[in-house]
Amino acid sequence: MTKTLPWIYLVLAVLGAVLPWQANLEFIQSSASGGFDLSGFISDANLTAASRSLSRDLLVAASAFTIWIVIEGRRLEVKGWRLTLLMCVIVSFACGGPLFLYLRERRLNELDSTEKESSQQ
Repeated sequence: MTKTLPWIYLVLAVLGAVLPWQANLEFIQSSASGGFDLSGFISDANLTAASRSLSRDLLVAASAFTIWIVIEGRRLEVKGWRLTLLMCVIVSFACGGPLFLYLRERRLNELDSTEKESSQQ
């Protein structure tokens, strides 16, 4: 599982980029202005109790995960962890979160193989 887990995270990151942006493009196409109407997006995200629940759930989870990305990225010296935060903002949290997990797993595998090599010497 150690070798396949990073790839599962990478597939989820790709899906996390594509699927939300399909909905975003639908939203943009249905917008009267023909562009991305941020206030309309926020309004729609709070239109019903179900959409408010999902929006608030995402806000809390993304906030906690963002803090963890910063702490864990620095602690493990994960290459590209800052990029994942940018991806969370400009693409989607569903992309940036799994992308960080992919990079983190690669780093953990790297540290594990380095540890094994040094213990064999």
